[in-house]
Parts: sequence; structure tokens; C-alpha cells
Amino acid sequence: MRLNTISGRFAALTTMFVILAELFILLPSLAGFRLDYLESRLERAQIASLALLATDESIALDLEAELLQTAGVFNIVLRRNDVRQLVLSSPIPGPIAATYDLRSEGVLHTIGDSLRALADRQNRVIRVIGAPVNQAGQLIEITMETAPLRQAMIDYGLRLLAVSAAFSILTAVLLFTAAQRMILVPIRRVITHMSAYASAPEDSRHIIIPDARLAELREAETALQSMQQTVTSSLKQKERMAQLGQAIAKISHDLRNILTTAQIFADRLEDSADPKVRRAAPKLVNSITRAVNLCETTLAFGKAEEPAPTLSRFNLAQLAAEVIEAETLAGEAAGRVEFLTDIPPSLVIRADRDQLYRVLANLARNARQAIEATGGPGTVEIGAGEAESDWWIKVCDSGPGLPDKAREYLFKPFTGSTRRGGTGLGLTIAADLVRGHGGRLILLRSDAEGSQFCIHIPRGMADLSARADAEAR
Repeated sequence: MRLNTISGRFAALTTMFVILAELFILLPSLAGFRLDYLESRLERAQIASLALLATDESIALDLEAELLQTAGVFNIVLRRNDVRQLVLSSPIPGPIAATYDLRSEGVLHTIGDSLRALADRQNRVIRVIGAPVNQAGQLIEITMETAPLRQAMIDYGLRLLAVSAAFSILTAVLLFTAAQRMILVPIRRVITHMSAYASAPEDSRHIIIPDARLAELREAETALQSMQQTVTSSLKQKERMAQLGQAIAKISHDLRNILTTAQIFADRLEDSADPKVRRAAPKLVNSITRAVNLCETTLAFGKAEEPAPTLSRFNLAQLAAEVIEAETLAGEAAGRVEFLTDIPPSLVIRADRDQLYRVLANLARNARQAIEATGGPGTVEIGAGEAESDWWIKVCDSGPGLPDKAREYLFKPFTGSTRRGGTGLGLTIAADLVRGHGGRLILLRSDAEGSQFCIHIPRGMADLSARADAEAR
């Protein structure tokens, strides 16, 4: 069992706690046993001294030796009426190594004396002082050997250790088994589900079903289930988007060929004898050219990236006029949307003209369609200016504003659309194109009075850095 597993660490902690419990049980018990042992020797000595105190005559030496041997001591001193009397005595085999007064020993002091008694292997002579039982004097004092005390403590400690160890091991086994069944088995079940899900995350059959009894584990399983459902849904959505991208790429490929043919015929309209046709022909050619470029861009988008912007300097007011003209023609059926501009006529910016046209067209189209959906009149305004570090372009409308869901998923494909039949790709593509310029597209305001988007494009951006930033995306 390895220590870097929950089972291993739990077993190690259980073992450590069992050892600590043994120490907390063993040490006070040994100290109590030693104290009882010494007090029992004092009681035996007091009983032995009663044989001499009961008579005024001296007793035989062999009887005195037998009394001392029965009490397990060498000498007995009894103090009564402030008189210290040597009641029984025998030769002491050595000097007195220590004196212990049982009347004043504390708990910690007693535990320390017990440990020292166990650690000392030599048989020494000690003096023990205590209070006689039944108030038979002021104190009683004995001298005795330490070897019998040490051996008795060892025997008692081994018995106590065996019994407590048996109970501790049984408790540890029961605790470990309970932990295995209540904690580790559910955790292994979660790990098994995670491994199975990782092997096929698109298969919803591998999503875990919470059934843990413990509240914490059930919360973990519920959170895991929610995460797995989100990931599976995202994978399915990405798979559908990939399939949709392939279909769009095929359609764009064929549509590009059709538009190329239409472009050839549109070029011939410039030679028409009708002046109105000749004036409309360049606009038709430009529109078809943009459609062809869009098809080619869609084919590149199938590779999950927009082409790097080709930077050039152009007049922004003219570009905005083209966007407004196209949207005005598209909205002539409703005829209730008015387009305004607030762009300095001489403002020249450096960007990809076709990509910026797509960005402004997407924003203006969304604004127009939002106003038309209300059935009432409204305005769409394109304003621009320049600062020290960037150019800014604002697209404002007087529409009904964006709902909460649209603001939450504003730049996410297939989720941010508010119009029936919409895909939500317009803002996604617009934001992607602006990021390709190293800039950002942000929503400044959206309420009942309308919405306001702002485009920021940094100034002084080299072609190489723009391409590098687009490739980094």
C-alpha cells in the first residue's frame, strides 16, 4: 500500500493515532501501577510493624526477617507522636539511591519517575515515604529494592499493551473498513466514471448519475455531471459546426464559380448605351467582387481562421457611404430606417478595406433589422474619429436594445442572434476581423433607447505585426 494514495495515507494516519492512543493510555497507567505498588509495600510494612507494636517484648530475629521479607522491604520506620522509631530493620545491600515521598508527588512527576524506573536496569535501593493508613501515625518510611518494582511494571505494561493494542487494532480495522466503504469506494466510482468519460466524452451514456449517500460526494458527483453535460454538449455543437463549415465551404466553392461568371457579364454592362446602366455597373461589379472575395474567405474560414488583413490607407467616409448605400437599398421595402454619418470627410485610416466593410455592414445590417422588427421608424448612425493611439468607429441605432441572452452570448456563434432565422455569426465574424487588426469591438450601451457599438483600431500598426497577430489567434 503506497503512501501517495488515500488508502495508504489513511492507514498511516490510523497507525499513528493508534500509537498515540497507546501512549496516552500506557504512561498514566504505568504511573498509577507504580504508585499502587509502592503504597501496597507501605501497607504491608505497616501491618508487619503491628506485630512489634502489639507487645513490649522484643521479637526473634528470624521472625523479624520473615516479616520484612513478607513486606518486601529492608527497614521500616514509623513516626508517631513526633517520635521517629525504627520498627523493623535488616542489613541494606547498598546505599540509598533516591527518596520518594508519595504524599507530594504530582501526575507529571509520577509519570517521569515511572519512565526513569523502567529505563534503569540496575537494582538500586530506594527510600519511600508515605502516610500510614487509618491515621496510625504521622508517616511511615521503608527502604526497598527497585528490581522487583521494575519487573512488575514491565509485566503489567506488557499485559496492558496487549489488551489495548487488541482493542486499538480492532477499532482501526473497523474504522479503515468503514472509510473504505463510505469514502474510498465512492471516490473510486467517480474516478472510474471520469476515466470512462475521458475515453469517449461525446457519448452521453458515460455521464455520471449522482447516487452517493454522503452529501459532499453527492455534490461532487452533481458538479461532475454538470461539467460532463456541458462538455458533451459543446463537443456535439462543435461537431455540428464542423459539418456545417464543410457544407458552407462546398457551397461557397460552387457559388464562387457562379459569381465569377456573373462578374464577367457585369463587366460588359459598362459598355451599355444606357447611361443609367453604365452608372450602376461599377457598383454591381464591386458588389459581385465582394461576394467572390467573401466566398474565398469562407473557404479559408473552413480552415478555422480568417485571412490576415491586407492594410492600406483609404477614406473612411467613402467606405461608410458605400455601406449605407447598400443597406439603404436593402431596406427600401420598409423605408422607415434613416442612415446618418458623422465622419470627418478627410479622415483616412489604415486597415483592410474589404474586411472593415464587412464589419460595418454586419453592424449596420443588425441595427437596421432590429429597427424594422419593431415596425416603427428609427435611425442608424455611423460616426468616427481618431485619438493619439487609435481610430474609433461607432455604430449607433435607436432600436429596442439587446435582450439579456444576446448580451451574454454577444460574440458567440449560433447563440447570440435575436432575430428569427438568424445564425448569430455576424457579430462573431465582425469581432474576429477587428481582432485581426489588433483592435477590439465592444458594446458601449444597449437599452430601450438603442444600442451603441465601438470599434477601436490601433494606429501605426505594421503589416507584419498585423499578420503575426492574426496568425497568433
